[in-house]
Amino acid sequence: MQLSSILGVLRSVVIYYNPALMRRNRALYRELIGPGDLAFDVGAHVGTRARAMRHYGARVIAFEPQPVFARFLRWALPRDIVLVEAALGRAESRAQMAVSRRHPTVSSLRDSLPDEARAMPGFEHVRWDSRAEVHVTTLDAMIAAHGLPRYIKIDVEGYEAEVLSGLSQPVDLVSFEYLPGLPQASAAVLARLAELGTYEFNVVRGENAGFDWPDWRDLAQLRAWLARQAPDSGSGDIYARRITT
Repeated sequence: MQLSSILGVLRSVVIYYNPALMRRNRALYRELIGPGDLAFDVGAHVGTRARAMRHYGARVIAFEPQPVFARFLRWALPRDIVLVEAALGRAESRAQMAVSRRHPTVSSLRDSLPDEARAMPGFEHVRWDSRAEVHVTTLDAMIAAHGLPRYIKIDVEGYEAEVLSGLSQPVDLVSFEYLPGLPQASAAVLARLAELGTYEFNVVRGENAGFDWPDWRDLAQLRAWLARQAPDSGSGDIYARRITT
């Protein structure tokens, strides 16, 4: 393993294992999941979100295709969290991931991301300087293997719509990262969710780990909010909760 890759992982550990941030993550998940719920953590990174889900008794399947992070997770995750060393996408395949060894958290299977990121605030110093061949499976295949999750968290740097393309049924709760500088990626995810079911939405800005809105809002309201976000306003997570009545 190259020194730059090791330093990239250590940087992520220092940032995301911050005790205050971990407490905020647990506080957020307390509202969303409970004992026995099945949760899929797609893009598990260094495992802090998986740990937060587990804290409230969820059964967690963590997906991480990057070899450097998968190696860390094999060592660091509690044994009752199932680690799947694969990406999720439209179909079973092998794929080339663009890797930033210094900033591995922004590695992605989205082929266009290195070019798109040149115009995105916050990515000025990121270089995708390596590639990794990874196994790709589908949400449907993982549901067949592990069961239907109550919650799917997706953080895969613009590849979220491809992940949901491998899902053929609605789930109760989905969250995905939004990048204001990449509005077409969020639009594709919302279009796919609308095909799967009827959802209401809330937003978490950055790593605040708290909902921005006091109430859940409909798709039109979310789209209007996204359209008002400046490209340099910072990323966050959109939560989609299925309406069943």
